[in-house]
Parts: sequence; structure tokens; C-alpha cells
Amino acid sequence: MLAKVPLLASRREWIFAGLVWLLLLSIHLLYLYGHYRKWRDRPFFYLRGEVLQLYPKHSERGDYAILKIRGEDGLLFFTRSHKTIPQKGQRVRLQLFPGKVSFFDYLKGPYLPSRIKAIENETTPSLSSRLQQAIDAQHESKTLSNFYQAIFLATPLERELRETISALGVNHLVALSGFHLSILWGGLFLILSPLYRRLQAKLFPWRYSLVDLGTFTLLLLAGYLWLTGPPPSLLRSYAMLLLGWATLLLGLEVFSFSFLGIVAALLLLLDPRLACSLGFWFSVAGVFYIYLLLHHWGSRSPWLFALLIMPVGIYLAMLPISHTIFPQVSPWQWISPLLSLLFALFYPLAILLHLVGRGDLFDPALQWLWSLPSSWETQTLPLWFGLSYIALSLLAVRFQWAFFGVGMMSLGAALWLYLF
Repeated sequence: MLAKVPLLASRREWIFAGLVWLLLLSIHLLYLYGHYRKWRDRPFFYLRGEVLQLYPKHSERGDYAILKIRGEDGLLFFTRSHKTIPQKGQRVRLQLFPGKVSFFDYLKGPYLPSRIKAIENETTPSLSSRLQQAIDAQHESKTLSNFYQAIFLATPLERELRETISALGVNHLVALSGFHLSILWGGLFLILSPLYRRLQAKLFPWRYSLVDLGTFTLLLLAGYLWLTGPPPSLLRSYAMLLLGWATLLLGLEVFSFSFLGIVAALLLLLDPRLACSLGFWFSVAGVFYIYLLLHHWGSRSPWLFALLIMPVGIYLAMLPISHTIFPQVSPWQWISPLLSLLFALFYPLAILLHLVGRGDLFDPALQWLWSLPSSWETQTLPLWFGLSYIALSLLAVRFQWAFFGVGMMSLGAALWLYLF
């Protein structure tokens, strides 16, 4: 068997590619900065957008809500509404006052004072809205509807459910990412392959199934990305899937750290605002630790690796990073590896059940699961610990001793969080 060719083979190629990337990134950032200056220097402007999420609040002045809105120009921002409070999913027309928003805040999603001028009722509901309504009709509980809308359509979770999911340690199962996309891609291949083989045998026996099915399923998944937004983690995973499929056809190396770095660099080049997205970086980190486990322990028994080393290893590897930022600590988070394995079966079954109108079948089991973490503590790891862990993880790409150091740090973090 011929060895796979790396995408960039020599140090000179890496240096040249890096310089070109820096040049193009600088040009893109300058363009965004020019747009930001024009946007910031106006006393106010009008914008239409969709309410992605709203957070009800209460003060001495009365009830109000913090709205998370995606503008029609792609701008993601937060604002406050006192008198007129729209519903999630509605489109609004706002008068925005940029004020003294920094360029960094502009990239990551600023808070902007506003006045809601109109709430637009959809004359023709979007496909996403109709799908959300179809999901909602199959569940008595709004919480269950919100859960399924999140794992199917990337709808933001309500605060209480988000905290419960964090206490179970399964945020990665709810946030759409490569895990979900790989299940969908595999399901599409499984469904379409028998039909393709019959047509191929009769009409075009000279065609190559990997090319045809790969192209068709990737186009279907591109439509799914358009439907969902898409969130940064799903965008990263689709880019890896698309480039991975192309490089596989060309005989280039796919499962490597350099491939992950190139995909992340290309996405940052296309949209530098991803650099401010925690979801994007958590998604990259998750794939990085998968590659790290494959690099050092991938030669173990495939079943042992898939059923034990991978789910437990990824949970422990991500623990120091996630708990440097997110404070929820619960002993129920230790069942996260088991839930990750079960989710691979649950997810396609849940899709099928919703397609046939029986999406409520797993509702009692989910409600029981969410009742387990009745309370949790809040505790985070020191920032210096998280940064040291990331640095050691990068060294572990090359050195075995650093890989064992990563394991010791993750185990030490687990003991400190759950026992002390």
C-alpha cells in the first residue's frame, strides 16, 4: 500500500504557506476593520435580525429581556428590551446605537443599546421554523422540545436545561459538531448505497461510487449547514469532512495534526470572527485530543480503543480545558463517556422517530436522566493550570513524556475537582 502524502511536505512549504496565510488574514482583518469604523462612526443605524435567544430578567424598574440577535448582515450581538419583548425565532427591525464598541467586541458579538421599531410576523414561515414547530408538536414539555431542536437544528438551549446538561458533562452531545455530522454522513451513505449500486449496475457501471455518493451526501450536508446557521463547531467539522474527502481522493494524508491545523487556519481566514468563538476552539480541541489518542494509543485493539480508551480518554483530556472556563462540577459528569457511546445509537433513532411522528418515545428516559443532577457545585481550575495544560498537550504531539504528563494533569484536575 502506498504511503499517504502530507499536505505540506517540507519546512519551506510550511513557512511559505504561513506567510501567505498571514498576508491574506491581514487583508481580511483590514477589510473588517474598515467596515467596523464606518459602522462605529454612525450615531445610529437600522438593522433587521432574528431573535436567536432571549433571557428574561427582573429589576426594580420592571421586567425586561436580554436578546441575542443575528442581523441580516451576519452581525451577532446582544441587546436589551424593556417595553416590547419579541419571542424567540421572530424577526425584528431595530434602531442600533454603536457607541464606543471596541473592534474586539465587534468581532466576538457586542452588546448594543437599541430600540425595537417593529416585530415582523412571518407571512411564510421558514423551513427551520416549520421544523421547530413539527418537533414541538411531538412533545408535551417545552424543555424536551428545546433539547431536540438543539440537537437537530442548533437552537440555543434554555438556561436551566443548559445547566443540567453541563452538570451531566454532555455539552458536546448537544452542541452540533463533527460527532453529529459523522453520524448523519454515515446514515446517508447507509441509506443511499443500496439504491446507488442498483442504478450503477444498470446505467453507469464505470462510475466510482465514492466520488458520486461523497459529492451527493456532502451537498445534502451543505444544505443542512444552511438550515442550522451554522454554529462554529459544525462549520469546522464540515470543513474537515469536505477537505478530508477531497484529500482522501487525491491520496493525501488526512488523519494528522497538520491537517487539523490547516483546516482551522482556512476557516479563520474565511471568517476571523471565529477566533472569538469558544465553540470553535472547543471543537478544534476535541478533534486535537482524538488525534492525540490515535497517535499514541491507536495501535491498541480497535474495540478496546473505540469502547473504552476513546470515550474515557476524550472526557479526561477535555476536562482541564472545559473546567478552566465552565464552573459546573457534579459527580454525574463521570457518566459522560457512557452517554457518549449511547448517543451514537440514540441520535439516528431520534431522527427516525421524529420523521414518523413518534419523537416522544424517549421523553420519560430523558426526564429521568435530567433529574439525576439535582444540585451541583461551581468551581473552576486556575487559568495558569489550563494554559500549562494546553502547552504540554502541544508538546505531546512529539514527545511521549509530554503525553504522560497530559494524562497526569488531567487525572490531577479530576481529583481536585471531584474529591476536594
